[in-house]
Amino acid sequence: MDGVKSSNSIDPLRIIDKYYTPGSELYRTLLIHSIKVRDKALQCISRRGLEVDKDFVASAAMLHDIGILRCDAPDIFCTGPLPYICHGIEGRKILDAEGLPLHALVCERHTGSGLTVDDIIAQNLPLPRRDMTPRTLEEKLICYADKFYSKSGDITREKPLDRVLRSMERHGRDTLDRFLHLHSLFG
Repeated sequence: MDGVKSSNSIDPLRIIDKYYTPGSELYRTLLIHSIKVRDKALQCISRRGLEVDKDFVASAAMLHDIGILRCDAPDIFCTGPLPYICHGIEGRKILDAEGLPLHALVCERHTGSGLTVDDIIAQNLPLPRRDMTPRTLEEKLICYADKFYSKSGDITREKPLDRVLRSMERHGRDTLDRFLHLHSLFG
């Protein structure tokens, strides 16, 4: 594929350094969160013996939240103009421009347990009206692992499953059911 990089040739830190100021609080927050999500995803692969592209999972997990810098979330040092819910589609734009279309889809599809068109319409979200649920095993795995780590508070501590379940349930039964399906695959 012209202009598309293989997972083996990707240096996620080089890409992060291109958009974020190394040493800043935002950079630190993004890096810690991304490393925790990557490590959780790789642990799930080992524990469950999953047949997935580990290099892709590792690099995509490191880049899944690259779009947060374009969003307004001062509690995690983000001072962009957009609502936080837009970080996935903004990440997709960034990684599409970097020639990483499969990584870009991870960005777009990791929010919550994925977002359906019905979710977007019902919640009147400022997002394109298209399905943004994870489709590949790799996308689902990163979406799952992401739910266990926050970018605020104690960002190094894994959330217990009951807390993740309560968070998913607050967004409706469909969201919780999608997460429970992910948990059946990876938990």
